[in-house]
Amino acid sequence: MLDSIARINKNKAVFDDIYTLSDPRLYFSTLGALDYMIPDVAEPVIRQLLDAHARYNGCTNTVLDIGCSYGINAAIHRFPVNFASLRQRYARREMIKLQPEELIRLDRHFYSSWPDIGLGRFIGFDASDAAIGYANAVGLHANGVAADLETGSLSAADAAIVAPANVLLSTGAIGYVTHKTYSKLLDATASPPWIISFVLRMFPYDEFIAAFAERGMVTEKLAGSTFVQRRFRDEDEFERSLDSLKARGIDTSGFEADGLFQAELFVSRPAEAARALPIDDIVTVTSGRFAAIGARYVQVSHEGDTRIAMET
Repeated sequence: MLDSIARINKNKAVFDDIYTLSDPRLYFSTLGALDYMIPDVAEPVIRQLLDAHARYNGCTNTVLDIGCSYGINAAIHRFPVNFASLRQRYARREMIKLQPEELIRLDRHFYSSWPDIGLGRFIGFDASDAAIGYANAVGLHANGVAADLETGSLSAADAAIVAPANVLLSTGAIGYVTHKTYSKLLDATASPPWIISFVLRMFPYDEFIAAFAERGMVTEKLAGSTFVQRRFRDEDEFERSLDSLKARGIDTSGFEADGLFQAELFVSRPAEAARALPIDDIVTVTSGRFAAIGARYVQVSHEGDTRIAMET
């Protein structure tokens, strides 16, 4: 299964360079150009789940954002901003010409000027030291851990940072990390958390579910809804991703064949919480499949032949 996930992930475009800088300007310009929207379309669902978690457990949410990059989920869930508005902020010519240290200073003041919505405190987890450093420096995260748990272990100091987390969140890390990373993080948490995972349909989630079940956790999938992540970068990524989905027996008609990566929502919790609050009683989805989207690759049928076209 681990080999399968790694092999599938190779079908996606590589954006490693946007996570190695000391500020998020390239991150927003690169992904924004592909209509990256999963943080925004997932936001109302995550909000419902965080509210339910806090009420059920009578506690303050402490969210460990896995694959947090520059802290976009913390920004969206703590302040009245979204990915689209932040992309516009960093696209201004006045922001583009700033030195990184000046941008970080301004961003720190920018976020501190907003009242915190109060959904909880956020801890970052990512393989990128630079991204973690930025999110900590501007005050999006209470703390953060930069580590690769696929190949390494969690240090005692980092385990102490992870320990208070009672919610584990991912809006795009599955595929880059496996259940091995989650198992090490769960070993460090002080109590069994709720795990909220938005998973691209091209990636199998079975081994995650099995690993969580060994810890007495029940996993539910939200039925009847998918969440757009972004457009495909190019025709090659589009074709290879559809081939991966086909190999898994997944029908892409009306979903990825329309030119958009689609994610599903999985929520894993202690069994008693899942029985008391089924996911369908918590989550209400009003929309989220489509927003204002630019030109994209689509799969069309013509005279019995399947072709790729560009839809604008």
